[in-house]
Amino acid sequence: MTEVPLDRNIALDLVRVTEAAALAASRWMGRGDKEGADGAAVDAMRLALRTVSMDGTVIIGEGEKDEAPMLYNGERIGDGSPPECDIAVDPIDGTSLTSKGRGNALAVIALSEKGSMFDPGPCVYMDKLAVGPELVGLCSIELSATENLKVVAKAKRIDIRDVTAVVLDRDRHDDLVAEIREAGARIRLIPDGDVAGAITTAWPDSGADIMFGIGGTPEGVIAAAALKGMGGELQGRLWPRNDEERSAAIAAGYDLSKVLSTDDLVAGDNCFFAATGITDGELLKGVHVSAGFVSTQSLVIRSKTGTVRLMNARHRQN
Repeated sequence: MTEVPLDRNIALDLVRVTEAAALAASRWMGRGDKEGADGAAVDAMRLALRTVSMDGTVIIGEGEKDEAPMLYNGERIGDGSPPECDIAVDPIDGTSLTSKGRGNALAVIALSEKGSMFDPGPCVYMDKLAVGPELVGLCSIELSATENLKVVAKAKRIDIRDVTAVVLDRDRHDDLVAEIREAGARIRLIPDGDVAGAITTAWPDSGADIMFGIGGTPEGVIAAAALKGMGGELQGRLWPRNDEERSAAIAAGYDLSKVLSTDDLVAGDNCFFAATGITDGELLKGVHVSAGFVSTQSLVIRSKTGTVRLMNARHRQN
C-alpha cells in the first residue's frame, strides 16, 4: 500500500475534537467530581475523533488498556482512512481545576506523522524546561535554575527581578522555588495544567518567561508539539517516581540521563496541536453560556507553516 503523507491541515478537524471535550467537561465545572468531568470529556473526545479522516494510534492517552477503557495507549482512532498518525490526547489538562471551578483547564490534543511521537513507556513524570522563541538554544535543563534565570534576563535585556518563572505548586519543588526566590526572580505558582504553563512562555503578553519543574510526561509531549509550532522549545529528562519505575524504564532501554529535545519528543516538522479552554485562564477563555448559545475559545497550531490561530466559536446550545 502506498503511504499517504500528512499534507492537509488536519488541525481544523482537531479543534472540533477539543471543542467537544471542553463543552462536555464544562458541565462539571465546580462540582467537585474529577472522575465525572474526565469521563465526560473522554467520551466526547473519542466520539468526535471517530469522524476525523485519519488512521491514528494513541501514543499518549489515558493509560494502558486495562486501566482505561477508552483513549488508551495503543488504541486506533479516526475513521481508518489515510494518513497514518500518532496521537497524544489529554481530554482535560487540569481535572482538579475543572472540578474546583478554577482557571486554566484545557482540553488538548496533538497529532504528528506516524512514528514521530515519543513514547515515554513506564515514565509518568519528567523534569521540564520550556521557553519561547527568543530563548531557544540559550537555556538548558542541565544548568541550575539561577543560571537559566540569568540567561533569560540577559537575552530579554531585563533585570532578573522582572523575570517570571512558571512552576507547578508541588512539595517536590520546594527547593526549586527557594532557589528562584533567592535569585530574585518572580514566580507564578500554578496548581495544575502545565501544558498551558509551558505554552504561556511562548505566548505574547502572557507575562511568563520560563517554566521549570517536574510534571507529567504526557503533558510534556503535548506541550512540545505546541511549542514546536510556536517556535519555542521544551527540554525534558525522564523522572522515575520510584525504584520499580526506574528499573522498568532501564529494562525497556530508556536512558534516564538523556536530555530530550523538542525534536526528540515530536520528531519532524509536521505536527498539529489544538486546545480549547474549559475554564477561563491566562491562555484561553473557558466555555461561556448565554441564552441559547455556548461560546468557546481555542488555540490551533500547525508546525509546518508556523501558523497559530486563536479561534472564537459560538455553538447552538443543546
